Amino acid sequence: MNVKKINVNKILILFLLSHIFIWTFIPSISNNNLPLDTIEHLAWASDLQFGYGKHPPLSAWVLEIFYQIFGNQDWAYYLLSQLFVGFSFFVIFIFSQEFLKNKIYGLISILLLEGIYFYNFTTPEFNVNVCQLPFWALSVLYCWKGFKNNKPIDWLLFGTFAALGFLSKYLFIYLLVGLDVFFIYMIIKKKIDFKCLISLIPFLLILLPHLIWLTENNYITISYGLQRTGLEDSNFLNHIVNPFMFLGKQIGILIPFFVMFLFVILKLKTKLNIKDKKLLFLLTINLLPVVFMFFTSVFMGAKIRTMWMTP
Repeated sequence: MNVKKINVNKILILFLLSHIFIWTFIPSISNNNLPLDTIEHLAWASDLQFGYGKHPPLSAWVLEIFYQIFGNQDWAYYLLSQLFVGFSFFVIFIFSQEFLKNKIYGLISILLLEGIYFYNFTTPEFNVNVCQLPFWALSVLYCWKGFKNNKPIDWLLFGTFAALGFLSKYLFIYLLVGLDVFFIYMIIKKKIDFKCLISLIPFLLILLPHLIWLTENNYITISYGLQRTGLEDSNFLNHIVNPFMFLGKQIGILIPFFVMFLFVILKLKTKLNIKDKKLLFLLTINLLPVVFMFFTSVFMGAKIRTMWMTP
């Protein structure tokens, strides 16, 4: 097959449309009711606030917009979820062009993601995990653009999308902490100036109403999240058992992806340079959040829910 004749853009569009259609159509005809999280978030949306007892508010706000347009049509909320996933794939494809300079490799990247459980079977349930996906991808894209070009617009967009991601789910902080490590590395290497700090302006302005709400409501959302980790029943064994259960479940879920990845990587001639800024950035965004989550479980004895690792 002549790879030069492959129209990557057409294949990408066909793939995205197929994914969105299949994962909207199947639950629409097979499910009697919407998933529990979606129903709960719709209930929150009937009373728009800057926060809720379990989560920050963005997922409810988005659902309210769709409710005002489509009403009680279940298929609309399955479609909403797939639009978030499909758009995330598209952003990752754009991001891949910054690194790979080859659209076919970018397409392969997206097809590999489709092999992950979190991006297929669980996607019909629009919840905070799905809601944060496009903002995770957009934050990574514009953070990299900021490092690369150091333009104010890129840093402002990074701060905006990072804030929206945080308003989707607090665990977004693990990506931001990972990026902070890369920020520190770049500053030490004197490869970036402090212009990046302007990203804090939109980040703090967007978060301010929620932070005020959080203070006025005794940090109820944070308390709920901590309760979900089982810290109240913590014992010494939890510091050992919980982190390795977390790691084992994630590896099990990723087995199909690993098989696909090895098949692809063996076909490619790849040279890795640990000093390459691009490689370090990719390791930062993909591995550091997982490492931080693992050590959170080690030090706190916290039980990490499998779905929390969706992004």
